[in-house]
Parts: sequence; structure tokens; C-alpha cells
Amino acid sequence: MSDDVVHVVVLPSAGMGHLTPFLRLSALLLHQHCKVTLIIPQPTVTLSESQLLSRFHSTFPQVNQLHFQLPPPTSNEGDPLFQRVEAIRASGPILSTLLSSISSPPLSVVVSDIFMISTLVPITHTLSLPNYVLFTSSATMFAFFSHCSTLSASSDAVEIPGISPIPRSSIPPVFLVPDSKSVLRNIFMEDSPKVTKLHGFLINTFEALEQQALEALNAGKVVSEMPPVFSVGPFAPCEFEKEGQWGNGKPLRWLDDQDSGSVVYVSFGSRTALGRDQIREIGEGLMRSGCRFLWVVKDKIVDREEEEGKLEDVLGVELVERMREKGMVMKEWVYQSGILGHRAVGGFVSHCGWNSVMEAAWNGVPILGWPQHGDQKLNAEVVERSGWGIWNKNWGWIGERIVKAEEIGKAINAMMNNESLKVKAAQVKEVGRKATSVDGDCEVTLHKIIEEWKNVENKGR
Repeated sequence: MSDDVVHVVVLPSAGMGHLTPFLRLSALLLHQHCKVTLIIPQPTVTLSESQLLSRFHSTFPQVNQLHFQLPPPTSNEGDPLFQRVEAIRASGPILSTLLSSISSPPLSVVVSDIFMISTLVPITHTLSLPNYVLFTSSATMFAFFSHCSTLSASSDAVEIPGISPIPRSSIPPVFLVPDSKSVLRNIFMEDSPKVTKLHGFLINTFEALEQQALEALNAGKVVSEMPPVFSVGPFAPCEFEKEGQWGNGKPLRWLDDQDSGSVVYVSFGSRTALGRDQIREIGEGLMRSGCRFLWVVKDKIVDREEEEGKLEDVLGVELVERMREKGMVMKEWVYQSGILGHRAVGGFVSHCGWNSVMEAAWNGVPILGWPQHGDQKLNAEVVERSGWGIWNKNWGWIGERIVKAEEIGKAINAMMNNESLKVKAAQVKEVGRKATSVDGDCEVTLHKIIEEWKNVENKGR
């Protein structure tokens, strides 16, 4: 192996929303002839994570995978993902030992998850390793993260230097309660002041989509002495993710029989479990919209707890029977990017998780945003400002109210018949794919980063 090989340790935290972009970045690094070591906390939160990791390893056997065992949670209460995150953050000695043991070839850099800043900064400093973070949401959300320790929640909008004002209603509610016990808030408040201790940040976005936020971050407007923030997206879906697999191919076979642009795809991601009253309103709303639809139903946060074949229990027998005339309803994991890339899909009802947003951008699909929690309203703002999506701000956060079928049906119909959204979505797709093409912004930026890592390593030899 060449002496100037760049050896990157990739260290995601927990959950599909974090794992997927880390694996896509790993694939990009491999294509740039980097050596990749993937460190995976065990056990994973979801079955989908373990299946995706298995498929990744089969495709890229040259990747060195190291597992470290997390202690069992002290309680079954609370969010399983954040229980895992807290366990990972408490595993500094294990991670230090793992990183110290990797020597062939010598490590060049660590790319880790945003939730691991406080744990990894002292370790990488001791080992003299550059530490970069892959931020798995939007550049706008990263600006909020970087600024949140100085957040003033007293006004109607949050002012972040260089960024358009963020409405108070779009800020995750846990950040508006000073004494909140939220794990997410506590991590943000502890870690955001430490962003200047990192060597750089990678974000799955592109200049044309978030120019304002990226410029503000790199100009030091959001945080003075901010390390470089690189836009390295949109991440393209990878071969190891493809159908074969997820949903047993049923969704794509059903879509093959539908007219171009006639189907609305409905999914709220891997971590949104809606109440059954709301789920039934969505079903009725889809029927009222008059559109063909492909709907992924989820009523458990963790997919290991989902029961297959129980749609009737969730939706009721009568509604399930009526919906068979107009669409396909599923209660299992699907290959989402394959669905969004199908010619039959003309719109996407989405929670606006960032992976979903970027997959819609990659495929040029208009979005009807329905943010539920976390970063999702900030992401919906990005989509709306870019002109290829809409969202109803009065629908609120998850559980605040039941959005009725009539409202849902009208909103879906409005999206599916909005020609300007379709035109703008096609433009976003074109610009996004250009960024990832040969000599495009993404490829040039990634090559620049790798050269920097190589130079840092050569100086240390």
C-alpha cells in the first residue's frame, strides 16, 4: 500500500438517519482511493441498520469494520436512539483504545458524528489526529447548532448572524425551555461551544441549495474562528442500498404499472411513529386527494417492534379495503431513493428529515413538507425557500393536533397539480447532479479535503 494513502476512520453514532450518510460518504472516500475503517457501536438501535451494514460490508469487503459493544441501557424508558447516543458518549476509554490500536496504515483523520464532539475532541487531540464531523442535517441546522448555546428564545424569531431569521415556531420546542431535560438539548448545549476545536465540518448539501448558510458559516459570521465547512452533497444513493432486499421489490413493481408523475409517495422516515388517529386521517386524506399513492405506515419508533401484516389493526379493515383501489400501503422498510427515482412518482409527503430532502432533490421530486420534530421545520424552510416544496405551518409539531383528512387531501392535491414546483424540482435535480459530476463542486471539494488530509499526514512523518 502506498505511503501517501489516506486512512480515514468513520464513526457514526446511532439510527438510520445518521448511518446512511456515513456509509454514502465512506463509499465516496473509497472511490477516491482512501483506506476506510468503520467503527460501529453495537448493538444497533434498529434492524434496518444491521441489514444496511451487512449489505455495505458485502459490497465493500476491503473496509475494515471494528465493533465496540455498548452497555445495556439502565432503563427501558425514553428514546432508544438517545439511550444509544448517551452510551456512546460515555465510551471514551473504549474509543481511545480502538483508535490507538489502528496502525496499518497509520490513521490520517477521524470523521465522526456531531453527537460525539465532547467525547472525541480530547481523544483525537491526544493522538494528534485531525477530527472532522459529518453533520447529517442541513447547513441551516448546523448554523443553529453552532449558535444555540447563545440562543435567546424570548423573541418571535431567532436571529443568527448571516442567516435569514428563523421563526420561533420552527425551533424544536426543547430549545425554548431553559430547564428542559431533553438529551438532544443537553448535547447541543454542551457541544456547540466546542465547534472551534474541530478541524472541519462536512455537510450533505450543495451550494445552490444553501448558499446563504454556507457563506455565513465560512465567513465566521455565525461563530468567529469557525473551522472550514464543506458542502459535499448531494450524496448519491449507492448500489449496496438498492432493491432486492427492501420490501421484496413490491413497491417498484407496483409503480411500474402507474402513469408517469401520477403517484404521491408518503413516508415520515425511520423515527416518526404517528398516533393511530392521525394515521387514519392520512389514509382518508389520501383517498380524498384523488391521487394514486404509495404509503409507508409506521406506528413504532423502533422497527424491531413493528408487526408485519397488521395494517388492519392500524387503519381498520374498511379503510384498508377502500385504499386497495387507489394505492399501495406498506408497513415495512422500503428502498426510498429507488421509489423517489421512479418515473411514476410525482410528489413526496415528507417529514423533511434531511436524508429524505436530499433524496428528493437528487430525484427532482416536489415535496409537501409535514415536519414532525427535531430539525425538520428548519429543513422544510430550506425546501420552501428553494421553491420546490410547500408546507402548512399551522399543522404544528407531532402530537400538537390531529390534522384532518380534508386538509391533508387538499394539500396533496395542491402539490401534485403545482407546475411551478415540478419545474423548480427538476432544476434542483439538475444542479445537484451537476455538483456530483466529474469536476463538479462536490468532487472538487472532496478532492481538496483529501489532499489536505494527505498533506497533514506527510508533515507528521
